[in-house]
Amino acid sequence: MNRKSLSVSLYLNYFVHGLGLIIITQNMQALSTHWQTPIATVSYVVSGVGIGRLLAYFLLGSLSDRFGRKLFVNLGMLSYLIFFVGMAFVTNIQLAYGLAILAGIANSALDAGTYTTFIEMGGNRGSANVLLKAFVSVGEFLLPLMVATVDAQRWWYGWTFLIAAAILLVNIVLLNRQTFPARNHDDATMAAASHRLSKRRRLIASVGLAGYGYTSMAIMILYTQWISLFVSQTFQFNQVVAHLLLSLYSIGSISGVGVIFLLLRRGVSETRLLVAMNTGSLLALVVVSYSPLTWLSMLGALAFGFTAAGGIMQVGLNLFIKLYPHVKGRVTGVYFTFGSIASFTVPLITGWLSQQSVAAAMRFDLVVGAAGLLLVALTAWVLKPARSLTSQRQQINQIDARIVKLLNQRFDTVTAIGAIKAAEQLPVLDQNRETVVLQRVADQSHTGAHTPYLQAIYQAIMANSRAYQAQLHRKDEEHD
Repeated sequence: MNRKSLSVSLYLNYFVHGLGLIIITQNMQALSTHWQTPIATVSYVVSGVGIGRLLAYFLLGSLSDRFGRKLFVNLGMLSYLIFFVGMAFVTNIQLAYGLAILAGIANSALDAGTYTTFIEMGGNRGSANVLLKAFVSVGEFLLPLMVATVDAQRWWYGWTFLIAAAILLVNIVLLNRQTFPARNHDDATMAAASHRLSKRRRLIASVGLAGYGYTSMAIMILYTQWISLFVSQTFQFNQVVAHLLLSLYSIGSISGVGVIFLLLRRGVSETRLLVAMNTGSLLALVVVSYSPLTWLSMLGALAFGFTAAGGIMQVGLNLFIKLYPHVKGRVTGVYFTFGSIASFTVPLITGWLSQQSVAAAMRFDLVVGAAGLLLVALTAWVLKPARSLTSQRQQINQIDARIVKLLNQRFDTVTAIGAIKAAEQLPVLDQNRETVVLQRVADQSHTGAHTPYLQAIYQAIMANSRAYQAQLHRKDEEHD
């Protein structure tokens, strides 16, 4: 498995996904003319994407645990390919709505196969999931420029769809040359963290993180939907500033991705990041919602994008997956299903609130932000490791059980090696081999202070392995 090549292909998919997220809305005028329907009808077609996600997330996530990640990444790519090509030529509004649903399914399939794959690559790969948000943002940034160029040159609007399709075609070839990691593979640290939690604590954390899947999506949807209109009507900001608050949010989002990625790579815990970022996003929302000062609102918008949309949603998913390392796909499906529910319910709730005032709709985001902070604080409290002597000894017992199982497997292999040595009349002691083993232990040790003790343990294991082989050899001679 070439991790670098596989990662590039997976990231490229999310660049295309970024194009797909807004490609209908960016081409709304052209599609309205082509379909000979009002713009409101084109807007209605966009809702099909949300329906596709809601229908597919849990199912495809669960199936990816059973049938593998590569299948579902390919399913997502193929579904998006049909969507892009179909939308470039379709004239029937019902068929267009079906293609929009297919785009939602494509999103679900990519998430089911991609987020889980990065975790299963091993090491601190959860940080890689955060970068997916950056590639989505780049796609969302470039597509309006592509559409503006097509409009200015009076080219056919369908070229924007076909460019996305062409990138996918190339990437399908590239990705299918790659080997994916073993399905539902998890390292010892992740397994230990999962096993030491009681069922009650794991359940509470699961409820908190599933709820956060809703609030983390809702807080972003609500802000992007209402911020420009809110500041124009409430604080009488001019249109340039009103739209700038959305642009600053996007800049903060991309900056946040880089910072969170680096913090995760340096070992900062997900729970600390979740609490800190959600606290920051709530404070930034307070500033944006109540400050009539232009410069302060601009700082608040930048800070809100950094804390709420800088990949912290992906951090919540990483933490959720760690609770259930053997069903990563199902967990991903559950998490994003709650996000899809937010996509449906937030416009309905804020639409009702806007009948009272736009300020009421926008400031409802404070309620969502507070709920999100409470959910992650609850999760962090539940997952806080106990430091009592009893709990630490229980953890040691669980680790010892796994070590004994592995040592049994090692001695079974030692038996086979002893038989081969006896048949080939080789000595029991192979000093060169033992030197290689000890060097490998040193190379694989993550903590230098542990290395000499680990090597001493392995010297004892190899000494006992030799004694075991010698005993087996004597027994064979007695039988002869």
